[in-house]
Amino acid sequence: MRDTGRKLLRVIPNAVLMLFSITCIFPAIWLFYSSLKDKSEFYESPLALPKSLDFSHYISIFTNSNILTWMGNTVRNSVLSLFLILLIGFVTGYFLSRYKFRGRKVIYNYFLLGMLVPVHALIVPMYVLFTKAGLTDNWFTLVLPYTALGLPIAVFLVESYVKSIPSEVEEAAAIDGSSLHRTLFSIILPICKPILVTVGIIQFFYAWNEFTFALILTDSEKWMPIPVGITLFKGQFTTDYPKMMTAMIIAIFPAMVIYFIFSKQIIKGMVAGAVKG
Repeated sequence: MRDTGRKLLRVIPNAVLMLFSITCIFPAIWLFYSSLKDKSEFYESPLALPKSLDFSHYISIFTNSNILTWMGNTVRNSVLSLFLILLIGFVTGYFLSRYKFRGRKVIYNYFLLGMLVPVHALIVPMYVLFTKAGLTDNWFTLVLPYTALGLPIAVFLVESYVKSIPSEVEEAAAIDGSSLHRTLFSIILPICKPILVTVGIIQFFYAWNEFTFALILTDSEKWMPIPVGITLFKGQFTTDYPKMMTAMIIAIFPAMVIYFIFSKQIIKGMVAGAVKG
């Protein structure tokens, strides 16, 4: 009886985890095979497997829509905002961690406040500000809010991580004649690689999938990112769900590849970020 009870204690948690994993994986699988159906087949039985493998939607998406333009906009917004977040967040986090100056706590708390304010509370003021300043519907429009919203978490994690680095590292570099600029970017930056990779992955996925600000700050297809562009497949009276799902598969594929490549670095960075000196 004891052996049976022990086996059950092992089997039940594993079964629950397997069931949870299936519920996470199945939507992606359903999304893919639904993209291979035509409209009538999808409406007839949304969950059934396709009768035949039809890749015509993929060909149609690339030839009859602006998906490459939307993808290019998304890549540009993600890369530029990520570069600015990592650069500004790293430098700011380092100086807040290493230097004691008047107003340091105010600046640090200001960044922490940015983590506490709900993003959706900024929609109306952001829209009014960008409209009055004439910043809407430009190639750089979404880079600005993405950078501003990503800086608080970047500064917080970098500041905590730099505290775990012994200050003797910089002292030794100074004795050897290293300038502040060289010490910062040649010595401290490589040491901070784990936490910067973590910040980079988090912010990349946010910028890649962000929808709300992209919807209200861009109007023309020329500057739309792909999350907003996908909504154009929805008509007033009907929606071409298979074609929309095809666009979704194309949109999430690069993000999935990047996640699987950097998944170990994300875990390492999270563990490293939890260490505070």
